[in-house]
Amino acid sequence: MSFLQSRRLGFFAGGVAVLFVMLALLRMIFFVGFSGVEAQENPEAVWASIGVGLRFDLRLALLLMLPIAVLLLLPQLRARFATAVRWTIRGYMAVLFPLLILIYIFDFGHFAYLGVRLNASAFRFAADAQISTDMIWQSYPVVWITLGWCATVAASLLIMFRLERATLERPLPPVTRRSAWAGGAALTVVVLLGLLGRYTNINIENPVPLRWSDAFASGDSQIGALGLNPVLFLYDTWYVEEDSFDAQVLVDHYPAVSRYFGLPAKAGEPDFEQTFERRVGVQPHRLPTFAGLAGSTTSRPPNVIFIMLESLGASAVGAYGNPLNPTPNLDQLATQSWFFKHFYVPVTGTAKTVWASITGVPDVTRQETASRNPFIIRQHTLINELAGYEKLYMVGGSAGWANINGLIMQSIDDVTLYEEGYWKASNADVWGVSDLNLFKESDEILRALPADKPFFAYIQTAGNHRPFTIPEDNDGFEISNLSLEEVQEFGSRSVEQYNAVRLLDFNIGRFLEMAKAGGYYDNTIFVLYGDHNTRISQLPHMPPAFEQLGLESNHVPMMIFAPGLLAPLEFDEAVGLADLLPTVAGLLGIEYTTRTMGRDLQQPAPEGERAVPVVLREGTFPLIGAVTKDFLVQMNHDGSEPSMHDLASPQPLENVADQHPEEYQRLLPLARGLYETSRFMLYDNVRQ
Repeated sequence: MSFLQSRRLGFFAGGVAVLFVMLALLRMIFFVGFSGVEAQENPEAVWASIGVGLRFDLRLALLLMLPIAVLLLLPQLRARFATAVRWTIRGYMAVLFPLLILIYIFDFGHFAYLGVRLNASAFRFAADAQISTDMIWQSYPVVWITLGWCATVAASLLIMFRLERATLERPLPPVTRRSAWAGGAALTVVVLLGLLGRYTNINIENPVPLRWSDAFASGDSQIGALGLNPVLFLYDTWYVEEDSFDAQVLVDHYPAVSRYFGLPAKAGEPDFEQTFERRVGVQPHRLPTFAGLAGSTTSRPPNVIFIMLESLGASAVGAYGNPLNPTPNLDQLATQSWFFKHFYVPVTGTAKTVWASITGVPDVTRQETASRNPFIIRQHTLINELAGYEKLYMVGGSAGWANINGLIMQSIDDVTLYEEGYWKASNADVWGVSDLNLFKESDEILRALPADKPFFAYIQTAGNHRPFTIPEDNDGFEISNLSLEEVQEFGSRSVEQYNAVRLLDFNIGRFLEMAKAGGYYDNTIFVLYGDHNTRISQLPHMPPAFEQLGLESNHVPMMIFAPGLLAPLEFDEAVGLADLLPTVAGLLGIEYTTRTMGRDLQQPAPEGERAVPVVLREGTFPLIGAVTKDFLVQMNHDGSEPSMHDLASPQPLENVADQHPEEYQRLLPLARGLYETSRFMLYDNVRQ
């Protein structure tokens, strides 16, 4: 046992211990300060996930110390260049610790912002470095974070330098050759087991290492996040190649998907040139005030205004059950509109919502947004079927963010883009002018348009977003005095976030007042929808499924409000973002050809009860699904580990596939097929 006195072993083991303790402390900081998970809610699953995470932390500590071990185990190098080796080790640590702690800082911020651990998709923010930097500066205490980073790095390096002196500089102990070999073998086994991350039920012939998917054994994405190591997860997601789509999966699921679109069954494999193309004629349910765009003689067609409600989830809206009355204007609209109780965006994220709302194709890209791909940026859109319409896009900040301006300008014919630099008002924060000033100046533009010509306007709000700025000039909006505990009880993570939702609702009310005064209120179809939910605290007013299955991120409010044209109606089936433009086209009596995911909501769903494709976890290894008003079928992106969940159940994580076999078999091929079809459509919908 004399090998235990080895100076090199002492330094290696001590270094691993220091790194492991530091990583474990960072994990507990994430658990307590950022995860939003309460251990008492599901203690067994929480601590199991943390246990997986600690094994990842040990793996990372071992990996980071292996280069030092190699230097110390080369006897000739160590003997001839002892001083150089020591300084090389010090230099390595001086680079390692600052970088390691910085990655954790970014991981904490990334999760606080999006509810997802750091992964390779985060590098999309580097494409908009100026905006991302400004948002970080305005949202977080950057100076204090930097000071904390420097202090932590200094303390870590001091500990490692003292460990070096306490081990490598002590007198050389007597170690027999036999003991050294035995110790080396034992250390090798211990290190390999630590890297493997498994200590029981190991298949010697095919040892499967601990993988990130082990953290999600509970089926709860929030609990699963506790088990990830951001450094290792970033590496895992960075080195996975991504194909455009899997043609064989598309072929296998073509029968189910073609039925979904109401296409006739075809013998043999699908023709990829015309796979999902379909012609949609004038619908009998078109608005009766005119005969359609072609040859209309009774009156000009109505205007259409899309209003994207930044970071507004259904759980934050009173009409969907929030008891704090944060959205009185939207609540009133819900009683006067086509109100959609089960509306889902296919993928979370503003850029991905803008993409799907314009193109009708879910943006299911895994590492970047589709708008950043120059080969597919020019897309077909039903907006171009609005012949004779003025087309306008308004955003308070820069449309260069995420290359959205490329999508708008290359896909929408004859569109006028109003963005940062045009507005008379000063910027409120990193996201440009305030939503109120955006609405005011957009109203001025709309009033100045020719009265005999209809318009399509897309207004993209941004105020309900970090840093949750409340501008001084806000037309009398009053900040709520509710306490932090009160707002956190029903979803908001801060009073600032709660007031940002209230301000967005207030501004919607003000814009509708402007529309009345401007004379276009009664002849306009207003389409209002959230782009995604933001990070939430807890949702006692919503069914447990939305929080535990991660559906709260995709579940957003949606209303179609046309006060002079449509009677109130409540839709009780699941509806998707891609369906908006086809539904508006049906109301306007437009004929069109499409090869995208969207369908007119007034047409019967060929698959029976409507099903909507969703991506529940983004990144390199997405979790996908098909959701109805009652059930969710979910699986990994490759079709593995499918399960079915009852959205009304108090135990929504339970797999109920055996209890509803027919519904399960109906939704199973749609979940995988619609996801792969979306990947295909990103390329198939490109304009030549």
